[in-house]
Amino acid sequence: MPFDAMFLTAVAAELRPALVGARVDKIQQPARDTVVLQLRGRDGGGRLLLSANGSRPRVHLTQAQLENPAQPPMFCMLLRKHLAGGRILSVVQEPLERVVTLHIQAADELGEQRPWRLILEAMPRHANLILVDHQGRITDCLRRVDFEMSQQRQVLPGLFYHLPPRQEKRSPLEVSREEFLELLSALPEGAPLDGWLLDTFTALPPLLARELVCAAYGSVDAGLSRDRGGKLWDSFVLWRDKITRGDFTPTLLRRAGRPADFTYCPITQYGAAVEQESFDSFGSLLDEFYEGRDQADRVRQKGQDLMKSASAARDRVRRKLAAQEKELAATRDRERLRISGELITANLYRMERGMSRLTAENYYEDGCPPVNIPLDVRLGPQENAARYFKQYAKAKTAERVLTEQLEKGREELTYLESVVQELSQAEVEQDFNDIRAELESGGYLKNRGKKQPGFQRASKPRQFTSSAGLRILVGRSNRQNDRLTAKDADRRDIWLHTQKIHGSHVILWTEGREPDQTSLYEAACLAAYYSQGREAGKVPVDYTPVRYVKKPAGSRPGMVVYTTYQTIYAVPDGKLVKKLAAKA
Repeated sequence: MPFDAMFLTAVAAELRPALVGARVDKIQQPARDTVVLQLRGRDGGGRLLLSANGSRPRVHLTQAQLENPAQPPMFCMLLRKHLAGGRILSVVQEPLERVVTLHIQAADELGEQRPWRLILEAMPRHANLILVDHQGRITDCLRRVDFEMSQQRQVLPGLFYHLPPRQEKRSPLEVSREEFLELLSALPEGAPLDGWLLDTFTALPPLLARELVCAAYGSVDAGLSRDRGGKLWDSFVLWRDKITRGDFTPTLLRRAGRPADFTYCPITQYGAAVEQESFDSFGSLLDEFYEGRDQADRVRQKGQDLMKSASAARDRVRRKLAAQEKELAATRDRERLRISGELITANLYRMERGMSRLTAENYYEDGCPPVNIPLDVRLGPQENAARYFKQYAKAKTAERVLTEQLEKGREELTYLESVVQELSQAEVEQDFNDIRAELESGGYLKNRGKKQPGFQRASKPRQFTSSAGLRILVGRSNRQNDRLTAKDADRRDIWLHTQKIHGSHVILWTEGREPDQTSLYEAACLAAYYSQGREAGKVPVDYTPVRYVKKPAGSRPGMVVYTTYQTIYAVPDGKLVKKLAAKA
């Protein structure tokens, strides 16, 4: 379900009590199209997220901790200049439009109070965040739209702000029963009713259009029946009355346990195929829904080149290993070459130069069956024998060399697969910077020379606190895994890692005591969550004191060996991860 106008109405109603009267304490821009306002009000602080992402624009209070770039973007600096310290006077939504305005009063350089409008246009593909001054002129915006991009409406600094053009559809809040049924009577028999609702009324998304039809006739595919739309009107009115009363229920729809959609009211059209979960607030609902998508988006935007390079290197090693394994299989037939050489030597008296084949008794097998040995017509009998002995010796050497190369190649493949896994779960900018530095030091990427600002920030492991108050750290990259295990951890701490699959090193800080079983299981859940087994039901996790974990000399980053371990089966539970992170 898109962040439609009715959903925005529900969110705005939730925001007003928290925002009106609050002061803008800090302004951050963690992503190119996302701004976060740190607010300070009578009921404490809060963080308002305004996203102008083209595929998922939204506004809501958030608990997500987003990493900010070392150098704030220009738009962020502009907002800080004009809005920092300002007070939010009101939150206004344009009627039945996906446009919400924060009216903010802030002091200028001379201390004089000035009114500002921070406007979020939450239309997919055309989303924008615009700062408008007291004269109604655009000070700046996230996306500038010039005449070449749109002849209908330009969004540029210095121009007067105008609302986006409205859709030529009817308001669902104002239509009467007679008008509704009259419009419906023009619909051809058998035409889908949900399509008619979408084409006729504004602020009605496909999910709710199908739900209204399903509520009326028991099926989303129903067409116009004998009642000529009476039942559809009844379900339409029930929905409209809820909207008018402000009766909204933040609802998350899950398929196979994964967030699939969200809405502001319970949904019946999917039956048992979809699980529904109600939330206390729209902010927590949207945090839950967009968390995984935002992470995937960060990986795509910031780590796309890294993922492409690491995946290409991994695939190259896989192809090389396949070719070497094929060559190794061929060397295992080398005894045939030696026997051919021996049989030629034993039958030299029967041979002449120019023969293309020798048929001889193979006295190496029971019954001495005849065998045909191909010969090179350009060589003499002794030279043909020498050729077979040379091929035998070459195959014997190749087996030894290929075995060594395959062992190194498999280690390299394991390492590159771990890098790809870390990139897929990277969360903040510094994660990508660390992995880039690791790939550069390994020769997989060219050194970019001058370091980017992100490299200047120290990288820290993910931090959690168990239910019993024990500290748990989770590595973000292979090099950080090495540092965490070999340098930071005490030899009495507990080291955890998923069994036989790639994942982060996890350290349970025991402070010299025997860890409780709950903390041990929670640390195992973190190891399962930050591994390739995140989507699995149960994941085997090995654990052992750090003193039993060794790093072989010359091994690649993140590679260790361990002994005297035990195994626990843990569930990679995202809710538990959030709970433990909140306590850290």
